[in-house]
Amino acid sequence: MYYPRTIEKKIKSIKDDYAAITIYGARQVGKSTVVDHIFGDEYVSVTLDDLDEKRLANDNPKLFLETHPWPLIIDEIQKGVPLLEQIKIKIDDEKKRCLKENKRVPLMYILTGSNQFELQKAVSDSLAGRTAILTMSSLSNNEIEKKEGSLFNPDLEVIKEKYKKIIPKDMYKTRKEIFKKIFLGGMPEYIDKGLNRTTFYSSYIKTYIEKDVMKLIAVDKERDFLRFLDYMALRTAQQINYDDIARNIGIDARTVKSWISILVTSGIAITLEPYAKNLSNRVTKMEKFYFLDTGLCAYLCKWPNAEMIENGVMNGAFYETYVISEIVKSFMNAGEDYRQFLYYYRDKDKKEADLIIEGSDCIYPLEVKKGINPVSSNFNFNFLEKYGKQVMKGLVIDSREDLFPINENNWYLPIYMIGI
Repeated sequence: MYYPRTIEKKIKSIKDDYAAITIYGARQVGKSTVVDHIFGDEYVSVTLDDLDEKRLANDNPKLFLETHPWPLIIDEIQKGVPLLEQIKIKIDDEKKRCLKENKRVPLMYILTGSNQFELQKAVSDSLAGRTAILTMSSLSNNEIEKKEGSLFNPDLEVIKEKYKKIIPKDMYKTRKEIFKKIFLGGMPEYIDKGLNRTTFYSSYIKTYIEKDVMKLIAVDKERDFLRFLDYMALRTAQQINYDDIARNIGIDARTVKSWISILVTSGIAITLEPYAKNLSNRVTKMEKFYFLDTGLCAYLCKWPNAEMIENGVMNGAFYETYVISEIVKSFMNAGEDYRQFLYYYRDKDKKEADLIIEGSDCIYPLEVKKGINPVSSNFNFNFLEKYGKQVMKGLVIDSREDLFPINENNWYLPIYMIGI
């Protein structure tokens, strides 16, 4: 079964503006499937998983592109980085020809690959200004339910207008149903085929380690990295303390920092920076860490079912991870870099906001609550006023059915409204 992806709208909107489109993303999130769905009838596709194609791409990239003329889809491009310089030459040649004939440069190449250090740098160096760069994640809730999704907009007036157009009881999910979604995650193949959970995720991790990680770490560190991966799953939705993690894993803090970068760059996890414009010594400087797919995180934590997560000590962390990941996915699907807009806040006086979305001249504060118990009517985010930007109406995302005011400045936002 094909799950329509929200990012399709972005891909189609830019396909006439660039000579190449590069799509990053973790393994098995559906990059190749989406590209084939949109362009499969017009473009030839070649994968560098094929050993002969991989060898030719690396040993003689010029001959590779002569053998496979554009328009061309190249899957697993990270396995043929030398191709990028030759792709640049092909694009530049075509630009010159089109300029002479007063024509628009067509979309020549579509590249997909795992989001790795070498690939990012090579694309930035070779194809700057020639390719659009998008990032894909695993399925969002809207995609799983085959509902149209959009960039999450925290403006209360926008939310109210969207709320008028839906039937809340048709959208509402109980807390138990939400935790089932958290446990399931969003890996397309796993969801579509109903595969055995243990077999799927153990194979996924094995492939991830072998193909994405081992080239970036010392050979004798594989066991340490696996323990690190498990440990970081237990710390989802927590601040990153490099020394503390290093002490518990038995590695040094510099290695922890490097390995977290691997998780983020390969699309497994994200980090949020603290909101600390005009840094104060009372504001935490630690980043916050989240797994991007809650199903993978739950497997690594060894939770056997949704009920155990819902009733366990990590229920709040998983609920928050799910909310943050859904919002981040909405930014990715819209072609936006979430790191330019999303932050969190925590200071030494224990004032906090789970998420801050920064606008050009304002900030939108959000809090995530796993339950349906009401917060105090005195709830506020007025501690953010010191930054000199307008603090917009705050949102508390929880499991209730209705959009509802807490007080004049803050509203409850039902979790199902993220990204609709």
